[in-house]
Amino acid sequence: MNYLGSKVRLSEFIFNVISNSVDQKLYDCSFFDLFVGSRAVGNFFHNKVKSIGYNDREYYSYILNSAFYSEVSEGQYQSMLDELNQLKGMEGFIFQEYSESGTARRLYFSTNNGKKIDAMRLHIEQLFQCSEINEDLYILLIATLLVAADKIANTASVYCAYLKKLKKTATFNIALKPIKRAVRLIEYKVYKDDSNMLIKNIKGDILYLDPPYNGREYGLYYHLLNTIAIYDTKFQPKGKTGIRSYETSRFCLKKEADKALLEILTSADFKHIFLSYNNEGFISSSRIKEMMTGLGHYQFSSIKYPKFKSHRDDRKSYTEESLHHLIKY
Repeated sequence: MNYLGSKVRLSEFIFNVISNSVDQKLYDCSFFDLFVGSRAVGNFFHNKVKSIGYNDREYYSYILNSAFYSEVSEGQYQSMLDELNQLKGMEGFIFQEYSESGTARRLYFSTNNGKKIDAMRLHIEQLFQCSEINEDLYILLIATLLVAADKIANTASVYCAYLKKLKKTATFNIALKPIKRAVRLIEYKVYKDDSNMLIKNIKGDILYLDPPYNGREYGLYYHLLNTIAIYDTKFQPKGKTGIRSYETSRFCLKKEADKALLEILTSADFKHIFLSYNNEGFISSSRIKEMMTGLGHYQFSSIKYPKFKSHRDDRKSYTEESLHHLIKY
């Protein structure tokens, strides 16, 4: 996924800073990612630490993060994918509300792909409700569908709008293929909680924070992934783009972001806290330094990198990502 705010390109930088900053070997440390998103940093660390924890309040993220540690056998997994890929499409909720031929005329998916997504998602649900598949396989199959649907979605990477005409990749037929899973199973835990509440109930060695920097709400930008994952077909999509209701993050509110971050830093029962934040965020680097120096020893690293682009023809520009490190007293 071309994910907003993804740290794929920065993972090595983040790893090098963290591994050179902590006072013990990483494989002896627990690692917790409190705003995990697409799991780019978690993927990089999962086989290098003793244990790992993930949290993101968006349901699609919870599904993707849980599926990464699925223990379903390759044979059973592939057999289920073959079964789902062979299904005939049906005119269900996604078709009607989010495809080119649906009643709502929202051009997120082609006619065929809208039908296939409905058929696949409904079949997965029916198998689970009838106890023909367990929860591990259920989550893995939904995650696989999300990844496949994202590849043929008619968007400029995010779902707050769709394109006026089907782009080339959106005309391709959806096909479920095995997704990447953990190469080594370690102790792990996946949460779907409010970060400011969860932080009061967890502890460990290394805490990694990558909160939203500005007013871009992930519940809005990826609302359709949530809808496919939850498949709660009773709700009424709102407006031209068919969004669902979502809870506003305090980090996406300029007046609340500072207070929300300070609450987490103060409550965190972790020796090492690393915060990724860029120079265009609501909270200034000087303010972050002020917060952290009041709680312990402060260190700082930064790197420049190309901005997220939702369109290929966007002019190239750069932003600066800072990695703030607090060693708590």
